[in-house]
Amino acid sequence: MKLVLWDIDHTLIATRGVGREIFGDAFEQVTGTLMREQATVDGMTEPVIFRRTAELHGITSDRTMFEAFAQRSAELHHQRAHDLRERGHALPGAAAALAALAGIDGVVQSVVTGNIRAVAETKLQVFGLDTHIRFPYGGYGEDHDDRGELVRTAMTRTGTAAGKNVNAADVLLIGDTPADVAAGIAAGVTVLGVATGRTNRADLERAGATATVLSLQDLQPLLLLVR
Repeated sequence: MKLVLWDIDHTLIATRGVGREIFGDAFEQVTGTLMREQATVDGMTEPVIFRRTAELHGITSDRTMFEAFAQRSAELHHQRAHDLRERGHALPGAAAALAALAGIDGVVQSVVTGNIRAVAETKLQVFGLDTHIRFPYGGYGEDHDDRGELVRTAMTRTGTAAGKNVNAADVLLIGDTPADVAAGIAAGVTVLGVATGRTNRADLERAGATATVLSLQDLQPLLLLVR
């Protein structure tokens, strides 16, 4: 079995500002404070982004506050599915890449994302990219602050479901940030860097990605890594 773990934002989809708007709305509704600025989001998990954004506004947050935020964020993503669909888009080659891997015997696909699971599911469903993803196997923002731990969580969940251990040598992580690459390295898995976010290909290579592509339209490197 080969386990392929996808990052979501800027790897498979782009929300074109809708995600930030929803974060701001959920933040204000939970904290009672208008969000003036948002903490760095690239490669970060949702609890970390929320906590650091709260700190920027002089707010000391706790897990209960984050969970309230997460619930509101999930509700708003569902309510604004039309906006996501109209303003955002699946990135070029994403659907074809998911379908191509689904056609290979023994390949299982899930996600490792800083998003909470409910938001991850909504985002991929909106753009029709959920068909081949086994969401119960994934690692999500609510599971741990550290992305490397999310990779390990996904491996454990997949192994439990399959009834056997998932070896790091049989895992491919795909993402667009140095944080994705670092998570893969920490978990000892192969990493494909996709330069469709704010990090260029050279910087993904310097971060230690096993291989890199400019976009998922370049399928060959991906297919080579899973065979």
